[in-house]
Amino acid sequence: MNRTSGAVRKERYMQLAGQPLRTSAGCTLRDAGVDWDAVRVPRRIGMRAVMILGPRCGAVVEDPLTCVLYWFVTPGTAWDVADTNVLGVGATVTIPPPRVTQGGGLRWRVCPGDSDWLTDAHALRAALEDCQAAPQGRAALVEEPVR
Repeated sequence: MNRTSGAVRKERYMQLAGQPLRTSAGCTLRDAGVDWDAVRVPRRIGMRAVMILGPRCGAVVEDPLTCVLYWFVTPGTAWDVADTNVLGVGATVTIPPPRVTQGGGLRWRVCPGDSDWLTDAHALRAALEDCQAAPQGRAALVEEPVR
């Protein structure tokens, strides 16, 4: 490798540094803990929480391959809800392309608004705890994305 090609690669890397990485499916890899922390919830609980939250629900990403949903809350939110995980500083979350709500890959269960993705952490915690306390059943499933 000559010095010129190495310098060009370093310059290109510096141009890309700080920008979100894109996947071949159009998804974006974003760092958690900056604008939001992500709360990872099993789909069996999360779908009911979407219904309970209704219009109080912020943006929600659904990953059908791992059967989880991701909510976005204020960075640094204290969290202790069973069967859930918070992804904060040091974690990366894959974000689907805007308005993708169907298909077999990563998608929006609830599309983000123009300026705010966040769900109130207290409301999310209460909805998840209600879901965990209630019996599971077929009526609890929601198959259509909330828009």
